[in-house]
Amino acid sequence: MSATALVGRGALAMALALLAVTAIASVAGAVTQRRRLLVAGRRAAFAAAGAVALASAALESGFIREDFSLSVVASYSSREMPLVYRMAAFWGSQPGSLLLWLLVLTAIMAVVAVVERRRSGDLLPWAIAVMALVAMFFCALLVFVTPPFATQRPVADGAGLDPSLQNPYMLAHPPLLYLGYVGMTVPYAFSLAALLARRSDATWLAVTRRWVMISWAALGVGMLLGAHWAYTEIGWGGYWAWDPVENAALMPWLAATAFLHSAIVQEKKGMFKVWNVALAMVTFGLALFGTFLTRSGVLESIHSFVETSIGWYFLGLIVTVSAASIALAFWRGSVLAADHRLESAVSRETTFLFNNLLLLAMAFAVLWGVVFPLFSKAFRGVGATVSKPYFEFFAAVMGLPLLALMGIGPLVPWRRGTLRGVGRRVRLPFLGGVVAGGFAASRGAGSSLPGLVAFSMCGLVAAAVVAEFCAGAAARRAAVGCSWPAALAGLMGRNRRRYGGYIVHLSVVLLVVGAVASTAYTSVRQDSLRPGETMAVDGYTLRYFNLYARNESGGATLAARVDVWHGGAYLGQVMPGRRFFMVENENLSEPSITTDWRSGSDLFVILAGTAKRTVTLKVLVNPLVSLLWLAGVVFAIGVAIAVWPVSRAAREHATVAAPAVGHGR
Repeated sequence: MSATALVGRGALAMALALLAVTAIASVAGAVTQRRRLLVAGRRAAFAAAGAVALASAALESGFIREDFSLSVVASYSSREMPLVYRMAAFWGSQPGSLLLWLLVLTAIMAVVAVVERRRSGDLLPWAIAVMALVAMFFCALLVFVTPPFATQRPVADGAGLDPSLQNPYMLAHPPLLYLGYVGMTVPYAFSLAALLARRSDATWLAVTRRWVMISWAALGVGMLLGAHWAYTEIGWGGYWAWDPVENAALMPWLAATAFLHSAIVQEKKGMFKVWNVALAMVTFGLALFGTFLTRSGVLESIHSFVETSIGWYFLGLIVTVSAASIALAFWRGSVLAADHRLESAVSRETTFLFNNLLLLAMAFAVLWGVVFPLFSKAFRGVGATVSKPYFEFFAAVMGLPLLALMGIGPLVPWRRGTLRGVGRRVRLPFLGGVVAGGFAASRGAGSSLPGLVAFSMCGLVAAAVVAEFCAGAAARRAAVGCSWPAALAGLMGRNRRRYGGYIVHLSVVLLVVGAVASTAYTSVRQDSLRPGETMAVDGYTLRYFNLYARNESGGATLAARVDVWHGGAYLGQVMPGRRFFMVENENLSEPSITTDWRSGSDLFVILAGTAKRTVTLKVLVNPLVSLLWLAGVVFAIGVAIAVWPVSRAAREHATVAAPAVGHGR
């Protein structure tokens, strides 16, 4: 057995023992309030994180050094692969991906034990114990079920990584999703801690808010990176196929979105306590379910690993977590009594309630679409599929009202309002929606009624956000006498959570506009061409020139040279092709994507086939798809502003920037 395997196995065994000590000492310390036990629990958590980090470093070194005596290295790496992809194969393998899950969780647990020690008080040991128990599950899998340091007789070369994974996005997309999944353990652990400690205040929400936002942002950006990866590499012309594993990331993101909004109501009004605990539990449960889908292989997906028995362990964990959470919530239900009740149907609290209902309804509609094939196979013996129209129907039915709430909600007062008062505040955003809808119709969007309504709702949301910024900046200018840029900067600096949230709302507007336009108004054509022949699609003319081939490290590429014109203007030459990977004995489509900034569309060209001197080209014109990627940038900026700490002086002067249009978050 190699030294790498010995170090890795020993580190994981030690981590499992230390996690058990962490859980036992933390629970005992929380019950007895003995400081020595509390300190022992925290120190064991730090040591466990260190042991997991050592095991992770050992496995990564095996990939870097091409240690093919490790089965996982031989199965997912090869000498022909560049170093960065050998390193990324760490999480491209099933054992490595579970080790990454454990590494992120133990690191978060150790950081929480340090940075949240003062704010969390008596909640911390309970939360650390919960996180340690979850980490024990993953560590036990790695020690007993799917060990990453299993050895074999050394081979000359490995099998290599799937060609579709040998991509720069492999360096960021999976780690971001794991950070998102694992980060949802923090609000779950602290929600249970609040119940166990009989704490009815919002301390656990204040402690977990930034953790949730960072995890939520990681999931959101991770999904968008995955969508761009699919768009540029898979070669089918789309970016979101409602694949089961894509949906697995979407579901906890939707539940976390509801949680972030619902938490505001408890912090401000002492309401929605049951909602917040339930949402923390549901979000974590859906994160575990997403991990189960990916690891078990029970559903066909380009993201999944092969089917293994590991899925049964995850099902057991999900059932255990769900049962324990529900039992604890009922046992300590008196802690969750609300301080106030809804006073009016026209209130900010009511808009948040409907927001929760719609987001959860969408999440569970997606969940049913994911699990229905499993139920069909189990009870009817017939495999079934749920196609895109099902998901798109519920995305429209739930999404359009959510857009309306995004625009109207910030303009509704807390506690009690009137329809007349809300109507006055909504007039300007409503006008923005009408203008946006009229503009979209003039550009040919009237062929799809849901699309036209979505554009109108996006205009309403954008106008509402702009009105909020203008009103707040005007109030600040009047109060302190400064320029508009300084007023806007001061406004966001003193209420970052609120105005960062508004910027996130703008990113959703960009996302919806890009998604609707590129889905409902795409033009597609496929033709077979000989050299010199042309084809036309949506104002673009393409002329096939010839085929060319080139040898590359680890394989070869075959591509077609195609000249492109639009409106009589020559745009250049595109070269769609296919790349052959010699070690993996697979080939991968390499589409050509040209963004035409004048029309706002992407020209997407796929080499669909070759026969003698003839090529088959599939051409798509995807309008406004670039707004999706811009939405990711705006989303990240908004979240960064929202999570950035506000200084004490800024908090003391936050009331100076009180807006005239809205009524605060």
